[in-house]
Amino acid sequence: MQVFGLTGGIGSGKSTVASVIEEYGIPVVSADELSRMVVTRGSKGLAAVVDEFGEAILTPEGHLDRAKLAEIVFADPERRVALEKILHPRIRERFEEVLDALEKAGQRTVVYEVPLLFENNLQEILDGVIVVASRDDLRIARVSDRDGLGAAEIRARMAAQMDDAQRQALADYVITNNGDRMDLRREVEILIKDYLKLPLPPRRPRRPPKLSS
Repeated sequence: MQVFGLTGGIGSGKSTVASVIEEYGIPVVSADELSRMVVTRGSKGLAAVVDEFGEAILTPEGHLDRAKLAEIVFADPERRVALEKILHPRIRERFEEVLDALEKAGQRTVVYEVPLLFENNLQEILDGVIVVASRDDLRIARVSDRDGLGAAEIRARMAAQMDDAQRQALADYVITNNGDRMDLRREVEILIKDYLKLPLPPRRPRRPPKLSS
């Protein structure tokens, strides 16, 4: 089974690219979804995060308050590294479980959507890496519309990640997302045919197997 990475900076549109890829029947595994699974209420992952950051990062119901945690880790690189040391081994373990389930289901090509792919050297375990790139002004506008954040905070989060030039230099394939949804769909169709080397099937929703948390 071939596994291709999909990455890009905040607001680049990588999740939109992932959703279009899924429409053509190619399973996409989201690292963000896996990260939520490993810190569900009562999990060992959440307990480890609370040990590191304190109970202030919990909601009154005992769930992880992701917004509060994000404020902490984006403001302090050392705290971000501490969080990654807790989460990444657990995410990797869950990812391998999902891959095993997909392979048993007969899948031969899988895309793994990971925000910090190069930062964690995941390219070394993948068959290729697709980078989604976009202009900074468009990225800021998308994140502002989606999350309600101000431009200064968005720029700070962008600065905490690898920049687009570095990502593109390391990429095996680059999708430029500066147009509308139809432009992006055409880019994804070219990706599927020319890079993934797959026939372009009819569009149909498809999700990877769900695992219990």
